[in-house]
Amino acid sequence: MHLLTIAELTKQEVDRLLVMAATGKARHKMGIPHNPLRGKTLGLIFEKSSTRTRVSFETAMYQLGGDVIFISQRDSQIGRGEPIKDTSRVMSRYVDGIIIRTFGHEIIEEYAKYSTVPVINGLTDLHHPCQVLADVLTIIEKKGGYEGMKVCWIGDGNNMANSWIEAAGVLGFELVLACPKGYFPHEGILKKAASANPKIRVTESVEEAATGADVLNTDVWASMGQEEEAEARKKAFDGFQINSRLLGLAKKDAIVLHCLPAHRGEEITDEVMEGPQSAIWDEAENRLHIQKAILERLLVTA
Repeated sequence: MHLLTIAELTKQEVDRLLVMAATGKARHKMGIPHNPLRGKTLGLIFEKSSTRTRVSFETAMYQLGGDVIFISQRDSQIGRGEPIKDTSRVMSRYVDGIIIRTFGHEIIEEYAKYSTVPVINGLTDLHHPCQVLADVLTIIEKKGGYEGMKVCWIGDGNNMANSWIEAAGVLGFELVLACPKGYFPHEGILKKAASANPKIRVTESVEEAATGADVLNTDVWASMGQEEEAEARKKAFDGFQINSRLLGLAKKDAIVLHCLPAHRGEEITDEVMEGPQSAIWDEAENRLHIQKAILERLLVTA
């Protein structure tokens, strides 16, 4: 079993991961050892730089009793053009699971096709499932559950937006995405999810998205690999910012999420990030706990 997108999971499978993560987090806070991955090794193949994904997966594996091998392009034959199918087959003989962080989603699909061990998506240009699962865990902690919630996305229709759409399609909560014209989410992903959940919609109005929301969520305007578009995107995304005015349109007990890193003063203000409704640091911590659940589920109980 691989984890490449949230749409590949059933509601029951997502709920099981969320319960495992919450249980594991509570166990960790009490200092109770839990080492189901003793003797297992995880391979991390990263073609994109990372702070949270790398550190959270490495820490997760160590806390579960396993070991980690990190591989970057410059340190391996991948950077010299070794075919993905060759790398995947060989890695499968050495490790018990593989995390891929790369650009095109077709790259991770090819790794999964030839791998005989679980492949987990640590981010592609199209999807970021582990982050959104951590975000849903944060909503459950802060709001008591995801059912009946209105989640608002402000900004780029990027990989995060796509994974939020898939999560809403699987779990059934309301999702309103405010994106500027020309920067909407993936049309096919949106169409498929909305057919299962009509409460998913896209608008160009940040006010419409934020009004009455339980959760406000955003990401940088220019993701990795889009640096040359940064100035053009700043103009296109003018007004697509989570600030105190927009937060005032949401419910009084709304929470604010950001997957990080943040460009303070662009997609979100410093005031909101540091304010009492920010759940961003708990969200970042929950990457560790959801990833421990994913690793245990795929490497032990799958």
